[in-house]
Amino acid sequence: MSVWPAWEVREDGEPTSWYTVRLAFPDEACVEVLAVVSARSVSVEDVRARPALSLDDLTALAEWIEEPLFERCGSGRESPSADGPDGRPVAAGASGARRARPVWPRGTEGRRLVAEEYRAAQAQGGDPVLAVMWATGHSRRRSLRMIAQARDAGFLTPRHARR
Repeated sequence: MSVWPAWEVREDGEPTSWYTVRLAFPDEACVEVLAVVSARSVSVEDVRARPALSLDDLTALAEWIEEPLFERCGSGRESPSADGPDGRPVAAGASGARRARPVWPRGTEGRRLVAEEYRAAQAQGGDPVLAVMWATGHSRRRSLRMIAQARDAGFLTPRHARR
């Protein structure tokens, strides 16, 4: 599980912070939560899950994220080794610390998920390539290649209409 700050605002001297919480499971399922932490409450603002959560799982979600979220921000201290200098989670590798790359399925399922990320970012007015980069953990070049593969597989419309 990874927890890292998304952004913070101050209103009347009290901070309100948004945290991204990512749970990755061994069966390649993942849940991403945008949690809002203020002096008065902790709430969930957005949830993305692959595959979709059942109502029972959604009810249990608070229990899954409660302890790591409070460890990260509840006592006002940062977790010591979970993040790199940019606030993103890191994993130790043979050559030192590096960003942890989320587990991403290969083949048709991966192309379908790339297309979903791409279309969701477009619908929200965001940069779809950056959304794919963030979701997959790959470079811009690799993400563009994955988007092209999703287009070739028919999950996205062709980039240019042929005449």
